[in-house]
Amino acid sequence: MARTAVVAGTATSVSNRVSRRQAERWGAQDAAAYGEPGPGYGDPGPAPPARDPIEQLRELGELHAQGVLTDEEFASQKARLLGS
Repeated sequence: MARTAVVAGTATSVSNRVSRRQAERWGAQDAAAYGEPGPGYGDPGPAPPARDPIEQLRELGELHAQGVLTDEEFASQKARLLGS
């Protein structure tokens, strides 16, 4: 009886996963047919806002002062931020 329950549960899980995948695929096809980007397709959306480099340098300085970053790590990250 327990084995039957495990088999039935697994079958239900697989069936639901397949149905969900098909629905996503059909939704993407419909969206493409109407010129709309579907999930996972097209424009990924707006880029996150760029962080202020001065603020990032301050944070690096604080981490360096606390001993979290070594002199080499601090210099490397600072050069990366400043584009040098």
